This record gives sequence, structure tokens and C-alpha cells, in this order.
Amino acid sequence: MIYAAASFLGGITLPPGVVPLISGVVVAGLLLLSMLLFSALMKGLRDLQITFVLHVIGDTGREVIRETFQRLDEKAKNQSKRGQETCNVSELGPVVQTLRYFAAPRTIAKFDIDDLVRQAQQAAAVIVMACGVGDTLVENTLLLQVHWAKTALPESNLVRAIHFGFERTSEQDPKYPIRLLVDIAIKALSPAINDPTTAVQAIDQIEDLLRRLGGHDLDAGYARDADGDLRLIFPMPTWEDYLMLAFDEIRHYGAGSVQVMRRLRSALVGLADSVVSDTRIGAVQRYLKQLDLTVDRSYLGADDRETARQEDRQGLGLSRHSPLNPL
Repeated sequence: MIYAAASFLGGITLPPGVVPLISGVVVAGLLLLSMLLFSALMKGLRDLQITFVLHVIGDTGREVIRETFQRLDEKAKNQSKRGQETCNVSELGPVVQTLRYFAAPRTIAKFDIDDLVRQAQQAAAVIVMACGVGDTLVENTLLLQVHWAKTALPESNLVRAIHFGFERTSEQDPKYPIRLLVDIAIKALSPAINDPTTAVQAIDQIEDLLRRLGGHDLDAGYARDADGDLRLIFPMPTWEDYLMLAFDEIRHYGAGSVQVMRRLRSALVGLADSVVSDTRIGAVQRYLKQLDLTVDRSYLGADDRETARQEDRQGLGLSRHSPLNPL
């Protein structure tokens, strides 16, 4: 130790076999740092696994649904207090102000609903958005119209309440997580990848999101002020829009996969059992008929078509028969 200190301070040559103290500390520190970096690398690789990514996207969608929609039973309690929620735009009175978009292409990331409602209330007006969250705006796109305003609303204030971005976000857009899950599923079904199990895992998350949407009031594109007066209308997808987004492309690209057809059938049967609205149940049953037509028109053999008509939450693993899918 004395020799090491002397060598470091005064340039004294150390005897053979003696290691300077500072060198040992540096080596130990670098070894510890490399172990920490390796551990972080392993965690990063785990985060890149497709199963983890699917769950992250699903969790994002579940959070958006919780924040965006109210329960159907909550709407039923409040309906009698403030009257019918929906209205016809033609009943709002004349259009007194129009706002168009003139800039480079941007995507609507979210609306500042409270700000828009406040502006409309101050002018005794109703703002009707022509574009929804997730829409990409190009030159001269109609952005919004103002009905029955006492005074013109400052365009700068209206634009300030609309947040633009270079790409879509899921902040006020429950469609976007579903869109990402569908993209993963159809990429997995491409001939270059041919991974139907990943598509089945994506359908797991999609079904969960649709079940949650099925228990909520999807007609949430109406915002009122504190007095209960309608002040803002903005486009929102319908139940049929969600079904189309969730199933059409997967059904098309997975027509030749017995595993995917079985999982899709299980998802649709589960949705029909979980939703309470007759209209929504009817829409799901129509998709079941479309799924049958897809199986019938596929290049699968007779035995494979019969197998594809069985519902199976695992895709291929445990078939289940239900009254909606009789033997």
C-alpha cells in the first residue's frame, strides 16, 4: 500500500507483483458498472418482447377508455335530468362563423374541451367540430363551425384549444390503441412473418378493449356547460366503427389461418354475451355471419373449414361450442 501511494505521488517504481490501489478501485468500479449496464440491457430486451408491447398498448387503451367514457348506467341516471343527449345539427341554428385549417399537414392530437365549452358559453354559441381526434388536416380543411353566437369568437383562441401534432396519440383517441394492435396482428399474418400466435395475442387485447367499450356510452361527443346547455359537438366513432376497425383487416388477412379464425369467433361470441344493447348485439352477430362467409370462401379444405368454425380462445388449444356456434 505504501509503495502504491509512493508510486502515484512521486513516480517511484513499484516492485514486481504490486498493483496500485487506484487501479484496483477503477477495475472494480468498471466491473460493477458493466454489470449494471448488462442488467439494464436485459430489461430493455424484455421490454421489446412482443407480448410486453401488446400489454403496454392494451393498458394505454384501457386508460383512455376510463378517462373518455362514462358508464351506460351513469348516463341512464343523468338522462332524465338534462334531456336527450343527442341532437340534430340542423336544429342548432344558422352558422355564423367558419374556421378552416391553412398550414402544413398536422394531426389533431386532442381537444381542450373545457376551453372550447367556455368560449362557446361566453358567446352563447354552439361549436361543432368538423374533424375528430386522430384526423390529419391538410390545406383548406374545414375545422369547425360556430352556431348562434352573439359575437364572433377569436380564431386564435379557437385554434389554441385544438392541439396538433406530427402523429396520432391515444390521449383522447381510443381507436389508436386498437389501430396499433390490428397493425401488429396483420403484420404477423403477412407471408414474410407468418406468426398467427402473435395475431391471436393481439386479438386478446382487442377483445378486452371492445368489451370495455361495449359497457360504455360511446355517444360522448357532446359537451355541456355548468347550466346543462349544449356547447360543443365533436365526432366520435360508433360501435360499428370500432368493430370494423378491430376485425375487418384481421379477418381479411387471416382468412387462411385456422388459428386466427377460431380466435376471432371466440372474441365475437364473447362480445355478443357481454354487451347489453340489442343494437350492439345485432352488429356483433352480423360480424359472425361475415366470419362464416370468410371461412366458406377461403382455400381451406372441408375439414379445416369445420375446424375453423369452432371458437377457441387459444386459437388452437381448447375448442368451445356455444348456442351461437352449434355443431
